[in-house]
Amino acid sequence: MDDRAARAWTEPMAVRPLGDGTYAVDSASGATYVVELSTSSCTCLDHEIREERCKHLRRVALEITLGRVPPPGNRRALCHSCGVETFVPEDEPNPAFCDSCRLEPGDRVRDRESGDWLVVAEITDRRASEVWLPAAGCTVAAYPTNKAYPDDDPVVEAVYVDDVAGDRKPRGYAFPFSRLRRRSTDGLTGGDDHSSILAASSRERSPRSKASRMSRVAESGPPSPTSSRRTFSE
Repeated sequence: MDDRAARAWTEPMAVRPLGDGTYAVDSASGATYVVELSTSSCTCLDHEIREERCKHLRRVALEITLGRVPPPGNRRALCHSCGVETFVPEDEPNPAFCDSCRLEPGDRVRDRESGDWLVVAEITDRRASEVWLPAAGCTVAAYPTNKAYPDDDPVVEAVYVDDVAGDRKPRGYAFPFSRLRRRSTDGLTGGDDHSSILAASSRERSPRSKASRMSRVAESGPPSPTSSRRTFSE
């Protein structure tokens, strides 16, 4: 290991992301240098005069590799769902989510309240306190079984797995983001394909859950003619 690499590992330095692939490196001497990864440049004399790959450039690379600072194009954030610190794209709006909690259309999820399986149709930019449920006469956030979840949760539209398997067009329901749990974190075996999820849903749905859902579907009435999905939370 050459001298500059050793000093990058051992000398006290603090690395701070400035955005756009630029980082400030505070050295033990009290000086601060600016590193730009896109041009592999640093404002220190070792780099500017000797044109060497200085210890500051190396230290920034180390900090990124070790996951201590966000890589270029990313920012540090707390996951809105689990509270774990994570890195997300700089232009990603809040609330931010870690890779374990982030949902995408097509993801299989489980309702934390009923245990039912669903498929994510859309992650909206509307908040649970903003989406009104006409049939229930309240917002998604104010719906009785949603009161334990944050009012500012994004609203997720999802369809029940066994409805997807039917002949009729599946009906969508609106949920607070935190109420849905990804399939990969549930611990069930048997694969992640559609048939295994459908089988698990059929086995685990209780008669009470079925009756409760049927009652709410009947209460919500026919789908809105202006939307292919009905924003209604179970």
